[in-house]
Amino acid sequence: MSRIGKKPVELPSGVTANISGQTIEVKGPKGTRTFTATDDVTLKVEDGKVTVTPRGLSKRARQQWGMSRSMVANLVTGVTTGFKRELEIQGVGYRASMQGKTLKLALGYSHDVNFEAPEGVTVNAPKQTEIVVEGIDQQVVGQVAANIREWKKPEPYKGKGIRYKGEVVFRKEGKKK
Repeated sequence: MSRIGKKPVELPSGVTANISGQTIEVKGPKGTRTFTATDDVTLKVEDGKVTVTPRGLSKRARQQWGMSRSMVANLVTGVTTGFKRELEIQGVGYRASMQGKTLKLALGYSHDVNFEAPEGVTVNAPKQTEIVVEGIDQQVVGQVAANIREWKKPEPYKGKGIRYKGEVVFRKEGKKK
């Protein structure tokens, strides 16, 4: 039995959910998101709660049960509060700035890196050493943050590069005489 799947997803005030077939559409103050569940689960909206139940006891149905419930919960979280990933830059001369909707990164290369954020995601640089990625789709927000981090991953000797806020980079000692 899925412990996650058993728990219904509560719909806060201002959020509506409509089900047509296997597709659920959630509307909230930040936007609209949809998710199409597999045929192994059944979705129901009853008195402000979305419940997910498996159709049978096969292994696949039980797997889809918990996953579908998590996806619906992420839809509700996305349209109410949204998702946020924070990155920090460490290194002498490394900085980030916004020029319109383009993120400009100085990362020690011979040229600046220009990063265009995709639709539905906002990228801000409140400080020269901080980058904030926000949006209503958790997967897209995480992917954009990973793409930015990919330009200069933190290296193990001096720790220079772009890292997630709170990420621990294991340091190496370096050469000895």
